[in-house]
Amino acid sequence: MSKRRGPRSGESETRNDILEAARTTFSEVGYDRATFRRIAKIAGVDPALVTYYYGKKQDLFAAAVQMPMRPDQAIEEVFRGTPAEMAEKLAHLFFSTWEVPESREALIGQLRMAFATGQPVAMREFIVEAVLSRADQLLVGPRATLRLELVASHLLGLAILRYVLMLEPVASTPIDELIAEVAPHLAGYLNPRV
Repeated sequence: MSKRRGPRSGESETRNDILEAARTTFSEVGYDRATFRRIAKIAGVDPALVTYYYGKKQDLFAAAVQMPMRPDQAIEEVFRGTPAEMAEKLAHLFFSTWEVPESREALIGQLRMAFATGQPVAMREFIVEAVLSRADQLLVGPRATLRLELVASHLLGLAILRYVLMLEPVASTPIDELIAEVAPHLAGYLNPRV
């Protein structure tokens, strides 16, 4: 008889412990220096359980910041349709993630880490590894990487104004209105004629 793989009891509690440890670790040391071993130690579990539940670091990060779906799934979904449709979906995904308090805390922690150390490796590693590399394969037309980086700069700039600096009126504008204002600009970047 073969042994059953993975945990046998307390699965929900174990997953929650890992997520809390991941949030703490990502906030304290950044994405690039966060390891499954470090997260497991804080959670009080075997490192193999972190891999068992979350697979790759980018998927654990996505779960820790409560992204509505895994980054690879999100990118596949977002980069279907016209530039206007892609822009709308991307803006909605971006802001819906930032609007969740736990997500916002973790993401602001990553931004602060990047600014404090002067080495934005953590954010860059996640953005390139989880988002841009796959989106670059899906976006058609010339200079796709440049256009994607322009989209990222636009969205990150808004995140800093809204959630870090809390600059008015950006900070208090309802999300639907913000998306309506931002999406056409993102669509311009996503349009292959640019």
